[in-house]
Amino acid sequence: MIPEDLRYTAEHEWVAGDGSGPVRVGITHFAQDALGDIVFVDLPEEGTVVQAGDSLGEIESTKSVSEIYAPISGTVVSKNATLADEPEIINGEPYAAGWLVEIAPDDPAALDSLLDAAAYRAITES
Repeated sequence: MIPEDLRYTAEHEWVAGDGSGPVRVGITHFAQDALGDIVFVDLPEEGTVVQAGDSLGEIESTKSVSEIYAPISGTVVSKNATLADEPEIINGEPYAAGWLVEIAPDDPAALDSLLDAAAYRAITES
């Protein structure tokens, strides 16, 4: 359940896109499963400048509140407004309708430093 065409972080975020335009960011199936039922998501507004590794927002579940980290540096160009009313979509579709934000990368080459599916799988299996 780890899509091969995405890039990943050790903090369980995924990134879709090649950097030629905005990239889509979400949390992995592993992360949503560990969180449990998601009840609230706090995301940055469009136009927010983020640095790789900095907090991008929070996800609140029935178990805990967890930080979401920016996988790359850039500018948030959109956020998934549906999650304001239906945060549980992340539990059912973490790689599709449950995406979080889209970021215009400062440096598209930064995507190359993210984990591929095999490397991310190794983290989740250890």
